[in-house]
Amino acid sequence: MHELLSKAIEAHGGLARWKQFSTLSAHLSQGGILWPLKGKGGMLDEVDIRIKLHAPWTSHSPFGAPGRRTAVTPQQAVIEDGDGALIESALAPRASFAGHQLDTPWSDLQLAYFVGYAIWNYFTVPYSLAGEGFALAELAPWQEDGQTWRRLQVTFPEHIATHSRVQTFYFSDDGLLRRHDYEVEISGGAPAVHYLSDHVSVQGITLPTRHRVYVRDADGGHQAEPLVVAIDVSAIQFG
Repeated sequence: MHELLSKAIEAHGGLARWKQFSTLSAHLSQGGILWPLKGKGGMLDEVDIRIKLHAPWTSHSPFGAPGRRTAVTPQQAVIEDGDGALIESALAPRASFAGHQLDTPWSDLQLAYFVGYAIWNYFTVPYSLAGEGFALAELAPWQEDGQTWRRLQVTFPEHIATHSRVQTFYFSDDGLLRRHDYEVEISGGAPAVHYLSDHVSVQGITLPTRHRVYVRDADGGHQAEPLVVAIDVSAIQFG
């Protein structure tokens, strides 16, 4: 395992501890311009999530209305009622985003797919990066706000649904993840900078509870506005 990834995993609780759990649940309070831009304003302002830690699967509930929930994998997006009865589904959901730009509206199934894969990625890093098929390379250190962060460039394998194949993760001296850069391929390759903070330890696993996403400038910086996505995490539990 790459030395920087090993340090990061240990800082977040360690692989042995991570492997003791199979699921994570949490409550998300969300905002930012992305949701109204996509025609889904208010739909996921307050939502509960459940993910599988060791295989890409995510569920959001309520999804737009009481009694509705999702089940999302890289191969399929499903919306169902509280009893598990199918409302809508789509196979190979990523293909439906062909030609999309940042301001292209989404269907409910497209929203389900996006938040499904995104949240799975956000909550399983850095552990997921130790999986099969990931290619890692350390970049030159990055200076920001008087701090020096080590950077790990990661090429994702094809079987993982994610924002872009190549992404960069920034870690502070304590090994915690502080920043995450990517291009949102399904929205025209929009460049994003994602800041992570307010880390907490839950059942021996450390993870951030504050996520803020901005448009990334060509020089790696960003403007304070617009705030694209805001996620505040609470009620975290591993099972």
